[in-house]
Amino acid sequence: MITTNPHSFYIPVMGTGFTLDTPIHVARYGISSVVSLVDDVLIEKMRKHYCELYNKSYSPIKAGEFDARARRITAYLDMTDEIVATQIADMKKQPIIDGSDAYKYFDLLPESSPLKGRFDEFKRMKSSKEKNDAETILRDEIRPGAINANIMTKVDKENYSGSELLPAEFSDASAALRGFALSKIKSGLVFSAGLNKRLFNYIERFACFFPNEDGFADKEIIIKVSDYRSALIQGKILARQGIWVSEFRIESGLNCGGHAFPTKGHLLGPVLQEFNSDREALFGELLDLYHKGLQKREAKIPSEHPRLRITVQGGVSTAEEHDFLLKYYNLHSVGWATPFLLVPEATSVDPRMLKVLAEATENDVELSNASPLNVGFQNLRNSDSELNRKKRISDGVPGSSCPKGYLKFNTEFGESPVCTASSFYQLRKIEELKSKNMSSDACQAAIERVMDKACICHELGDSASSKHGLNAQDSHNPAVCPGPNIAYFNREYTLAEMVQHIYGRIQLFEQKVHASLFATELRLYIQNLRQSVQKTIDEMGESEIPAIKLFHDNLSKGIEYYKTILNDMSQFSDTYRNRFANELKIYKNNLDELIRQLNAGFPNMPLLATT
Repeated sequence: MITTNPHSFYIPVMGTGFTLDTPIHVARYGISSVVSLVDDVLIEKMRKHYCELYNKSYSPIKAGEFDARARRITAYLDMTDEIVATQIADMKKQPIIDGSDAYKYFDLLPESSPLKGRFDEFKRMKSSKEKNDAETILRDEIRPGAINANIMTKVDKENYSGSELLPAEFSDASAALRGFALSKIKSGLVFSAGLNKRLFNYIERFACFFPNEDGFADKEIIIKVSDYRSALIQGKILARQGIWVSEFRIESGLNCGGHAFPTKGHLLGPVLQEFNSDREALFGELLDLYHKGLQKREAKIPSEHPRLRITVQGGVSTAEEHDFLLKYYNLHSVGWATPFLLVPEATSVDPRMLKVLAEATENDVELSNASPLNVGFQNLRNSDSELNRKKRISDGVPGSSCPKGYLKFNTEFGESPVCTASSFYQLRKIEELKSKNMSSDACQAAIERVMDKACICHELGDSASSKHGLNAQDSHNPAVCPGPNIAYFNREYTLAEMVQHIYGRIQLFEQKVHASLFATELRLYIQNLRQSVQKTIDEMGESEIPAIKLFHDNLSKGIEYYKTILNDMSQFSDTYRNRFANELKIYKNNLDELIRQLNAGFPNMPLLATT
């Protein structure tokens, strides 16, 4: 059975490289984290780096070799697992004294942990024998955090051998799944970005995802979702195959870093409330299908029910928010992402980008069109990636050389797919737009949308490459994708400082400058709706009205929901709650104003009412 996280937080995946080596730094302290399986080129370079650092033998897996992508991923995960196992073995030999990793392991634990209570008792002991006995027992309790891995289901490029299309199992996502499945680690595989039926069907090929003789799977499935319906649909598909989803990781649709997947106005609070209210129904429905799926496979049904964890991530910045989410919605854990970009002990961010992130404000983070996946992408306006993208445009050579090609999906200009962030695509698309009968303003706007696309599949790993000197001869243009809450954290922090902040033992910024995570998400959703309203008036017309009405109604219901829980937010200061209440009024007025604007745009038909 996979080890339970002794902490009440975890570090989610960030970019392709920011958390790639995070387990090597934090797993020994019981902290779970997630590595990205997108960039096997970077993964192979990192494996070489850490094999040299830890005096391990290294045999390169070259790009042209058979099944290189899957084998690189397996080798990297196995190496990471071995390094963490060695760290844990060393810690279990250490005295538990201030300054040792063993002491740090227990000192970082949350106050709610029984193990932390036993550690505090140990520190108070006077008798040498009693203390030695207690120390032996404590050391035996040291467990690593999970080395989880993430597959973004939309990043599933087909691959070729020369001009011959390879079978489906050699697509990028399938190869990544295979690499994870064949590794030695016992942890969770996180699926993000929605349903990929081909990939979900491929899971059946690997016994590690099914219960073993003890009734537990060696590897778990974790699904990142934005709403209850998505969890139910994906959970049922897998349950029918005899595969249990061990965790639904709820992420804010917009108040997050990286790619953002806005829901139809479903705000985080109401989504969490639905999961909390209906978790038993969800568990029961999935369990029934799971047992039927195992019976269909003629597999033994475990005598013990599987566990189902509900966790959340997206925009959390204070201990009070962390604690409220855990207790009010009965969650198992809370993900903290963006703040850890400023913790060099935990993530791979090069020194220059660390300084830029420390100085960033909310206005420096934008929900951009930079992703070739045509999904909103939280982008730092003054990252090296953005500065160089704009320089290439001013030099008359927009687009990237496309050094890795993980996002090659477009076939507008030939049978071979290309990436829309590439120079090849952008130069041709711009010429095509110029040849059309469009107004100069419309043409320029269309051209700018084309040039918005950035080489994120490569440049999200550039920060890690730069920090570790992996491409010393190459220039680096790191892309950075923080959430808006980067504005509250303004310097580098130690791992201990950030963990102590999460648990409320210290305060890293003044609360008075902090907007509620719920209010921040609401603001982002209203901005998103404002763009939709304007586009509907300018371009789309009446066909978009039903979607806007649904979006509006869900936001309105969310605002009313937040009003009902204000009195339950007792762990927050009066200042925090009063500010949140005032923000709800402001955003409700903003919402009504948008509807008045929409009604004015279509004066001959009554569309929506305001309250």
